[in-house]
Amino acid sequence: MIVEVINQEIKEVGNQVSLYIKREDLIHPFISGNKYRKLKYNLIKAKEEGQTTLLTFGGAFSNHIAAVAFAGKEYGFKTIGIIRGEELSTKVYENPTLSFAQQNGMNFFFETRENYRNKDSDNYKNSLKALFGNFYLIPEGGTNALAVRGCEEILTAEDNEFDYICCSVGTGGTISGLINASSENQKVLGFPALKGGFLNHEIAKFTTNKNWDVTDDYTFGGYAKTTNELIDFMNSFYASTKIPLDPVYTGKMMFGIDDLIKRNYFAKGSKILAIHTGGLQGISGMNIKLEDKKLQKIKFDG
Repeated sequence: MIVEVINQEIKEVGNQVSLYIKREDLIHPFISGNKYRKLKYNLIKAKEEGQTTLLTFGGAFSNHIAAVAFAGKEYGFKTIGIIRGEELSTKVYENPTLSFAQQNGMNFFFETRENYRNKDSDNYKNSLKALFGNFYLIPEGGTNALAVRGCEEILTAEDNEFDYICCSVGTGGTISGLINASSENQKVLGFPALKGGFLNHEIAKFTTNKNWDVTDDYTFGGYAKTTNELIDFMNSFYASTKIPLDPVYTGKMMFGIDDLIKRNYFAKGSKILAIHTGGLQGISGMNIKLEDKKLQKIKFDG
């Protein structure tokens, strides 16, 4: 692998294709990558509506929960996190993500997994209003029309030179923005963190363009799952580039891109742009789980 550092991107040359990484993770130390993009116009809208409280949803190691907590503190909002799993209420101080969010002023409501599945229903939202009063609701993962609008700003005119735009996929908001901002001659390729055909439907809510595809061959079992093969790849990538990857999203994306390059998926001479969407705060929590299982840990100096 040949790596050339170009400002805040890298260029990898192999199998006669070129791969660049756009370092969206460097936008902000705590509201990094796609979380910054997704929150931008939602925070503006909340201010315009005179809202003083942000309410959102997430799991134990949610990048979104951490970002909303810090953004709330930074921009003068109270924040409420509806957290999946009532057993976590006694483990906040053991959890790097939740303790960070709490230190930045977020109040938690720990919900059973059964009730959490109803979070998008009107009845559940009304019960939250009865409990907490007025608030500005941001969906789990941050994806809505305003988030997609923010993610459209990831690509610039200079990025038209690329044949492929690659990104990791959670709730579909980031890839939808990239699809909307891409050119007709570009292919947008998504690497989901979780298997399931639901993403095609979710993405189609926000774009009518057809120049995209998702592959779920690199989920490694789902959101909180990982393997020694994936960690080996991430640690090797970090050793050679000094670019950290997270185990839920960007690690799986880069593993997938590397595998597709080796399999000659991309045409000779293709230029590929991979979007580093951040998520690095989750490494600490994953390393705790890996240590408990006596597995190798993710190397990261941050």
